[in-house]
Order: sequence, then structure tokens, then C-alpha cells
Amino acid sequence: MRQTSDRIRHAVGFELVGLLGAMPLLAVLFGVDPMHSGAMGLFFSVIATAWNYFYNRWFDIFLFKRQGHSDKSQKQRIFHAFGFELGLLVITIPVMAWWLNVSLLDALIMDAAMIIYYLFFAYFYNLAYDKLFPINKATKLLTSV
Repeated sequence: MRQTSDRIRHAVGFELVGLLGAMPLLAVLFGVDPMHSGAMGLFFSVIATAWNYFYNRWFDIFLFKRQGHSDKSQKQRIFHAFGFELGLLVITIPVMAWWLNVSLLDALIMDAAMIIYYLFFAYFYNLAYDKLFPINKATKLLTSV
């Protein structure tokens, strides 16, 4: 299983790289002022970073208890990405509607675009992260004892 410092690096990297792509996309697709959406994006990043840390930790513990390791199959990676985004959806729609002064329906549409972006981003980011920073085999042995 991953160590706390590795989880922090993962969560911070996820938010920084994701935000660099998401905010310009929101501005282009919906005509939202990039500075205004950028400020909202930073706020959401703080929320998402905390959620990312706790969700990934919970997911790894769940996998470890269920299968004896935290390596993810293709199906588990897809479930992981969907679960992460659904958790954020609960808070982001009302906050986005308020922040951008739009209806809940408009916020839902904007959030849906961000969800689609982040579903693909989360899958590929996590795949790349696991390749760049593999779980040390010795760490796997220590956590299985």
C-alpha cells in the first residue's frame, strides 16, 4: 500500500495538472471568465485534494482487505474513477451554481462537462502515476504481514 507522502504527492499532482486543463476548458465551452472559474477551480481543488486523499486511502484499504493487495484491475480503475467523481458531485453542483450565479441545471451541465473531463483525466493520471511511481515490492511484502 502507498505511504502518506506518496498519497500527498499523488493528490497534489492530480489537482494541479487537472486544474491546468479544466479551467481553460470551462472558459472555452461555457464562456465563463477564466479568472472567476479559476478561483472556483482553486477552491474545488482544495476540496478535491482532501477527497482524493481519503477516497484513495479508503479504496486501497477496501481492495487490500478484499484481495490481499491494492493493485487495481481495469474494471476496478473504472469503478474507482466513477466513485471519485460521484463523491465530488454532491458538493460541486450547488457551489458552482452559487459561485457562477447560474441555475442548478446550468451548473449540472457545466459539472457534467467537468466530470467527463475528469473521468478520462483520472483514469490516465492514475495509470501514469502507477507507472511513474510503482508500489515498491518490499512495501507490498511489509503491508501484507
